[in-house]
Amino acid sequence: MSDERPRWSNEVTRTSNALDLEPGVFTWPDPRDIALSLKRSAERSERRRSDPFRSAMSMLSFYVNRAGSRLDPAQRERLETAKDELRALFDRPRRRSRG
Repeated sequence: MSDERPRWSNEVTRTSNALDLEPGVFTWPDPRDIALSLKRSAERSERRRSDPFRSAMSMLSFYVNRAGSRLDPAQRERLETAKDELRALFDRPRRRSRG
């Protein structure tokens, strides 16, 4: 695959049919701000196929999984923390600590 061609995951993130994301949301420094933005996007969307929590969490997980090893470790940790923030915003249990 040529580096000049956009990656399909980037295209999905930018043009999601389910959520209208704020530009650069996954690069923001504050995990709570990321979670709040995803929550707003999911609650406003009339095109999503599942409940707002699942839509928001799916988009966040999709981004983390597709970025893979190219994701800066500090940003990966912020995004994992954003998942916990998202769970808290939707009154869902936080993940169990690892290790």
